[in-house]
Amino acid sequence: MTLVAFDFDGTLSDSEMTVLLGEQCGVADEMERITERAMNDEIGYAESLRERCALLEGLSQQKAEAAFDEVVLRTDAPLVIDALNEAGHHTAILTGGFERGVERALEKAGVAVDSIVANRLPVADDVLTGEVEGPLIEGTKDDALADLAETVGVEMDDTVAVGDGANDLPMLEVAGLSVGFDPKPAVGPSCDVSVLSMSELHGVLEAESVL
Repeated sequence: MTLVAFDFDGTLSDSEMTVLLGEQCGVADEMERITERAMNDEIGYAESLRERCALLEGLSQQKAEAAFDEVVLRTDAPLVIDALNEAGHHTAILTGGFERGVERALEKAGVAVDSIVANRLPVADDVLTGEVEGPLIEGTKDDALADLAETVGVEMDDTVAVGDGANDLPMLEVAGLSVGFDPKPAVGPSCDVSVLSMSELHGVLEAESVL
């Protein structure tokens, strides 16, 4: 069995959850600028996430749910996940994005993964508080990958990580096979291989005898 861990925003999905949320309260452009700075390793991920979520303070839970409804998987992503599940591997999503958006996208696509490690947006009186909580704010994806590998009984050599941005670097650097999905310039050099589509990823997994 192999543990295959995916980033979500920018990898399994071309949606950016914080931007979709920001569009609901008119701060999407500001959020996107913060995201780009973080993905290019210009500011720390935790700082960028807190800055973006602070802009969401007061957004109604109803509007947040409307944003999560817009999150979708990339073309052929369900096929890759299904193939990995059918092959008996442990599939996981490790994301600094939000559980609800991940769950909604998987539900709509009719697929499931074995593990989701994601953050959450607290709600009080039916509005977002502007805070964020979860394991992948200060925590890094290398630790999350190692913890999950230990939990499911897989050696690190038998892990695959797929990601695109600077906050994916820690898991890409420790995985047995690191795959960049259209990776940012700062990320590409740390990847064993890079792909531009989910169908191309499927081919890489076949070539590496994962599928």
